[in-house]
Amino acid sequence: MAGVDILSTAFSGANTAYLAELYARWVADPNSVDPSFASLFQELHEDGPEIVHDAEGASWAPRPHIITGDEPLPLPNGKAAGVTAEGLRAAADDSLRATQLIRAFRVRGHLEARLDPLGLQVPQPHADLDPATYGFGPKDLDRPIYLGHTVASLIGTDTATINQVLDALRSVYCGPIGAEFMHIQDPEQRMWVQARLEGDNWRKGASPEQKKVILQQLTEAEGFESFCQKRYVGTKRFGLEGEDVTIPALHAIIDQAAQGGVRSVAIGMPHRGRLNTLVNIVRKPYTAIFSEFAGASFKPDDVQGSGDVKYHLGTSTDVEIGGTPVHISLQPNPSHLEAVDPVVIGKVRATQDDDDPHQRGRHMGLLLHGDAAFAGQGIVYETLAMSQLIGYRTGGTIHVVVNNQIGFTTVSVHSFSGLYCTDVAKAVQAPILHVNGDEPEAVIYCSRLAAEFRQKFASDVVLDIVGYRRHGHNESDEPSFTQPTMYKAIAARPTIRTLYSDRLVREGVVTEAEVTAEWDGFHNKLEEAYQAAQGYKPNKADWLEGAWQGLKPPPVDATRPAPETGVAIDRLKEVGAALAHVPDDFNANSKIVRQLKAKAKMFETGVGIDWATGEALGFGTLLLDKHHVRLSGEDCQRGTFSQRHAVLIDQINQNTYVPLNNIAKDQAAIEIYNSLLSEFGVLGFEYGYSLADPNALVLWEAQFGDFANGAQVIIDQFIASGETKWLRMSGLVMLLPHGYEGQGPEHSSARLERYLQLCAENNMRVCNLTTPANYYHALRRQLFLDYRKPLIIMTPKSLLRNKLAVSDLKDFGPGTRFLPVIGEIDQIAAPAKVDRVVICSGKVYYDLLTERRERKLDNVAIIRLEQFYPFPEKLLAEELARYPQAKVIWCQEEPENMGGWNFVDRLIEGVLTSVGHKSTRPTYVGRVAAASPATGLAKVHVAEQTALVNKALGVSA
Repeated sequence: MAGVDILSTAFSGANTAYLAELYARWVADPNSVDPSFASLFQELHEDGPEIVHDAEGASWAPRPHIITGDEPLPLPNGKAAGVTAEGLRAAADDSLRATQLIRAFRVRGHLEARLDPLGLQVPQPHADLDPATYGFGPKDLDRPIYLGHTVASLIGTDTATINQVLDALRSVYCGPIGAEFMHIQDPEQRMWVQARLEGDNWRKGASPEQKKVILQQLTEAEGFESFCQKRYVGTKRFGLEGEDVTIPALHAIIDQAAQGGVRSVAIGMPHRGRLNTLVNIVRKPYTAIFSEFAGASFKPDDVQGSGDVKYHLGTSTDVEIGGTPVHISLQPNPSHLEAVDPVVIGKVRATQDDDDPHQRGRHMGLLLHGDAAFAGQGIVYETLAMSQLIGYRTGGTIHVVVNNQIGFTTVSVHSFSGLYCTDVAKAVQAPILHVNGDEPEAVIYCSRLAAEFRQKFASDVVLDIVGYRRHGHNESDEPSFTQPTMYKAIAARPTIRTLYSDRLVREGVVTEAEVTAEWDGFHNKLEEAYQAAQGYKPNKADWLEGAWQGLKPPPVDATRPAPETGVAIDRLKEVGAALAHVPDDFNANSKIVRQLKAKAKMFETGVGIDWATGEALGFGTLLLDKHHVRLSGEDCQRGTFSQRHAVLIDQINQNTYVPLNNIAKDQAAIEIYNSLLSEFGVLGFEYGYSLADPNALVLWEAQFGDFANGAQVIIDQFIASGETKWLRMSGLVMLLPHGYEGQGPEHSSARLERYLQLCAENNMRVCNLTTPANYYHALRRQLFLDYRKPLIIMTPKSLLRNKLAVSDLKDFGPGTRFLPVIGEIDQIAAPAKVDRVVICSGKVYYDLLTERRERKLDNVAIIRLEQFYPFPEKLLAEELARYPQAKVIWCQEEPENMGGWNFVDRLIEGVLTSVGHKSTRPTYVGRVAAASPATGLAKVHVAEQTALVNKALGVSA
């Protein structure tokens, strides 16, 4: 309260008369006293009878119920105020102390909530929740105190005893629900949660019909786990037992969200409880699950891929809720528990953008977490940190923590610092509802409240369902090795369904016979599905449905020629004109104005198209083809090397202008977002975006290629292997600045070797390009093919302004396409006289070319390998066949144990053999093997670079 600090000194014998006088002034004119006192007086009387002014201007205030004794103080106009000095002091003092007690429960009541169904975590009394802390002794607890609006929603009256207040507060904040919301800085959000918790009175219980629905859902959840435990003894399934109430909770969230306008829900979760969620929420057929238990594949026999274990898979379905269709999908996920979080959010964002970006509430992300993972995995915070950013927000995500109080074998005291595993969510002002998992009706109430909050405020919300894990980490694990006390308690505790059904029988909602019949009926249904699973075979894959309709499975031949991706010259110039134009009322930076004039000249002359302009042509022509383009990364609007300037900033008012969004009226839009300082989360987000919109060009740019290290989980588990594991294609483009310019170990190498090591089964494309035109064609190729593959590009740094690294406008025009291999461009000796062929890739080509020209070496041919994978054997063979007697060199900037050498060595050997070349193997030239990617000393760098270039060309320094 605003007046608390002042009143701590004002409530004394010497100041009572002064306080009473202030009160009298406030009654006559609320603006005549200090705001801090006005706030107090208002709070004491808010929601009470209105202050009435008579015909002469006199006024009176409502008389606090407990004021008795002294004569009323006169107001300045001589009228009686109805308040004595002593009465005012006592009333204000009691009300203030009671208000502090009430607020303490709203802030800290969760500390005494009954959250642990096992009863092992017994909340200790907290001093802030003790009336004695505020000066209320035993004799004061049953004395009426005027509280105004403070407890009206709790008790229904403005006057109550401390005991009445305590009973009401404990029922709301110290029962099976522990709410954390007072950390929220937005008053509307905070007051909404408070009003709902204190006014909904969920404690009266659900209706009989609602209770029967909850029991049915618990029967389905527990019944599925029980059946699997019996039929598949010792088989890992990572069951939900102990947290069975999660299934009714998910039903409640989705139902409530659908009532609030949600039309699709994308779910992400770890393996714990996934099978149960698949069958009971996303409605995967029981026969399909039981078939997978028997070892059968989830995909048709004619679909290629390694597949994955059943508790990593996903699926989707359409359901009708309240007469409205809702699409529900569960994303596949590896054992990297939280890695799917940003993927789901990115997918939701893409769905929203495709539908209506102004109605983000129509599509929702729903993430399930384990308690230990939510606290321990940094990607959780990265995902939360994106929740309100303009380029990544999705109208709020609902986070459900399936809190079994243990991570593998680690108890909570060892798995996180702080009070709760959910503390990280406070960083984004999310309300957190902790709830006892053995209290199904409390869980359902919190689930619906969470969905309502998300729809109303477009913000994240956390539901922490505190339960336990009935078995070990998997069903063959022995948990009592490490948690004997916990598992004694678990063994002695009936299941959630048993507890709830017994309660409903006692209440007369159902009979024991009905409970038994429901259980037996569900088991009979599962038995029928089990028998049918013996001959079950999946007859279709769902990977080319929805937004993916019209696309095809990838071809077996990954090296077939790229389609023509050139564009009419007039169309290229249309994009060029937009790039060079700035509105008259826009105050562009003078340096950028000079750059734009240079771009205009490129299109006038048709020569000198640099890297950034080639990229812009790729983006712009796709926009004219009605393809949405999305690029994000750290500082990507300007470009790390100040090369892109795709978003211009007005130097006076900070307004923005995007030239590429102003090419033509009927074009698609490009979105370019400077990301938060995250690689793992943002790359996961963009990957998820690409899954939902295969017709958009989606790109993520690392500030330096080295920084992609921080996103390695997404690269390994999703980008490289998502298609073969889960039949999920992606056309995501990764731009990784790469090249040795003497900038040290962390600003040189994008770790090309790591991507090449991951290449197999035509899973992605890896390129190290040398021309703006080839970059342009690589980008356009992504959407011109009738299938999708991730594209990894080692993009340049120094080449961005290298006068040699340019293309002519005709190289972007009709009849042109992507070139995986580029042969000689210089006028050198006849092929028969060439005695040395250097194969290289990327920026080192220009070092070799410059040195060869200076030395006038016409006996050395240089071949550029623009695409490492899929390896272009036929095209490289055609080039090498031109020089059958030459020595073949592989030249790279990177150390011998890095870069492309270990990948291309045997492949080039195979090509040489196929053409009957004199050389049987290439010779390596490059830096020696090293632990660090590059030196940090400029002189050493120059010496190394000079040496490798000379050695490759066969000359001395």
